[in-house]
Amino acid sequence: MQVENTSAHGQAAPESREALAQRIAALDPETDFEQIARFLYAYEFSWDLQRSLEFALFRTYAVPSISGLLAKTGEFERRPRKRYDDTELILTEILEHGFDSPRAKTAIGRMNAMHGRFRIANDDMRYVLSTFICEPIRWLERFGRRPMTDREQRAWFLYYRALGERMGIRDVPETLDAMMRWNKEYEAAHFRFSDSNRRIAEATTKLLLGFYVPPSLFWVGRPVIRALLDPPLLASMGLKPASPWLQGLVMAALRIRARLLRSLPLRRKPRLLTQVSRPTYPDGYRIEELGTFR
Repeated sequence: MQVENTSAHGQAAPESREALAQRIAALDPETDFEQIARFLYAYEFSWDLQRSLEFALFRTYAVPSISGLLAKTGEFERRPRKRYDDTELILTEILEHGFDSPRAKTAIGRMNAMHGRFRIANDDMRYVLSTFICEPIRWLERFGRRPMTDREQRAWFLYYRALGERMGIRDVPETLDAMMRWNKEYEAAHFRFSDSNRRIAEATTKLLLGFYVPPSLFWVGRPVIRALLDPPLLASMGLKPASPWLQGLVMAALRIRARLLRSLPLRRKPRLLTQVSRPTYPDGYRIEELGTFR
């Protein structure tokens, strides 16, 4: 079974960061938001966007109604890597190929079919969507080579707002500022401890650490992950904060990385997550077979 994939939507690679900035400046975020989002994902912020969305997962698991559904199905605890890969592949198929492409339509259909099997509150769906908008912007403000520009933030917001419409999510805020406010208000009202939060957070921690260190060193990595989580989030999952010195060390390391990145050239080839080798799918994948089924 082979991965059915092409290049980054036929876009020629920008030759430098200056060339990329000029391309984005020539685009209208109101109408060209897909193309801008694709440039940010594949060239400018590829590592940072992936990391920020990994940590956005923790925020969704701080809501008992969301973690409770995952715990009830058992999918994430039994097969966390497959669920992670399926989610990432479905979302990046859409981003890499564009909403109107056959591959994206198939991916959106697969995602909606999975969600349609359960009674998921619209506010929970809207909150998960908000994390995909808000957390990358916040991560880049803290740890990125640079923050997103206003134009890039607008395009990133409009891209996910358009995705939310295709998912049938209602009452998505009209502006990024309104979405940022709603995201914080929802967290203040819904973050609270639940055993399902703790269980799904533990499965996620093991999954993420497994990308970087062997299981024998998980004890070293756990406090590092906790250093990147804020107190309300930690409390909702029954986790203790990392020590202040470790928090400072982790923050300093990420900021040093950001400074070093400023002197590096733009990547010459797009980083496409649909083309990353995955142990879950050693022989490739078909979109129609991703995810869970009845």
